[in-house]
Amino acid sequence: MPTKKKPQVTPSPERRRELLATAAEVFAAQGYNATTVRKIADAAGMLAGSLYYHFDSKESMIDEILSTFLTELWEGYDTVLAAQLAPRQTIEALVTESFREIDRHRAAVAIYQKEARHLAAQPRFQYLADSQQKFEKAWLGTLERGVADHSFRADLDIRLTYRFVRDTVWVAASWYRPGGLHSPEEIARQYLSMVLDGIALDT
Repeated sequence: MPTKKKPQVTPSPERRRELLATAAEVFAAQGYNATTVRKIADAAGMLAGSLYYHFDSKESMIDEILSTFLTELWEGYDTVLAAQLAPRQTIEALVTESFREIDRHRAAVAIYQKEARHLAAQPRFQYLADSQQKFEKAWLGTLERGVADHSFRADLDIRLTYRFVRDTVWVAASWYRPGGLHSPEEIARQYLSMVLDGIALDT
């Protein structure tokens, strides 16, 4: 009599998200090269073999972590850019979206900052380089519009300004913790006040 095969159970989306969140924290803390499937499994409280039931490799995990983060980031950014706001309002909205993404995907942002350049050299991660080019175009274009319509100072070095704004926003992933005293929107407002209006009083 033939042996009956056990029905294959599909892992739940909730469990998959939990494992990816755990993997993201391990990648962010230890780096991609130093992270092994066993380390992720240990952090998740399971056997390494069991983790392979959900993902075929650590590469697949970091791919899904980064692609999910960037997909959500561009959903927000594209909505802002499509609204065709004035340059200052566009910068304000992009900064606010950025802090919202740090709130949702803090570990993924930290991974992106550390690993994107290295990973982008692999064909599987070409989307990282494509996203970076799109990101730069959106921010530089907005700053250029602002200089052209006199929303921003005419003497701005556009590329230096872009790098300053970019780096000072995304470095927040190193200290921000979701559920803290301030919401991402409140942090964005404070940040924008300092960047756009300065911190010194006129004398």
